Amino acid sequence: MTDRLRVRWPDPLPFAARGGRPVRLLAVSDEPDPTLDSPISRERIGPIDIVIGAGDLEPDYLSFVADAFDAPLRYIRGNHDVGPAWSASGRVLLPEPMPDGRLVEEAGLRLIGFSGSPVYNRRGMQVSAIGMWGRVLRAWGAAQRVRPVILVSHAPPRDVNDDEDHAHRGFTAFRWLADRVAPPLWLHGHTALVRRGIDDRTARLNGTLFYNCTGSTLVELVGPDADG
Repeated sequence: MTDRLRVRWPDPLPFAARGGRPVRLLAVSDEPDPTLDSPISRERIGPIDIVIGAGDLEPDYLSFVADAFDAPLRYIRGNHDVGPAWSASGRVLLPEPMPDGRLVEEAGLRLIGFSGSPVYNRRGMQVSAIGMWGRVLRAWGAAQRVRPVILVSHAPPRDVNDDEDHAHRGFTAFRWLADRVAPPLWLHGHTALVRRGIDDRTARLNGTLFYNCTGSTLVELVGPDADG
């Protein structure tokens, strides 16, 4: 089932030419949502402005979701996003993933993404703590502008929606970045909801909503002057 999330976005610019309509994101990660196979379910969700992938989903699934909603795709890769499906021929239908720590823009929004998870067995797309610090410092420079950003990562920050086991701990560098940039929304996957419990999907810290988008979630960003 597709979850729903409503977030008040502090920047009026993305809404200037929308007549007050929200910016609608479909965030997907880790587990394919079978309800998206149904045209009736997709019709109930309605139009989507951006599909955002937070990792550990096959290229053909990401391509299907983006095509089904006729929406641009912005994604990062998870620790399991390796192998034949992710060869040059396997992902021919996908755009390039968001480059780590670099600013991209879509639908009037500014996004910064980070692929991979912390190193735990040296297989798959795993990033050392030092390596992620370098990417985070690059992102900090890009994010120090007036307009807010959405952060998208596969792994969560340390001690925010992460798990105790070594494979699913978050990045300390992400916590540092969140403390300094205070993005209104940080989307991630990696920590399975069935293990953590559904109530652990969200966390709030210093003005940031951290959201585990495992499965699929319709995110509606509403402008600062919207009712409700």
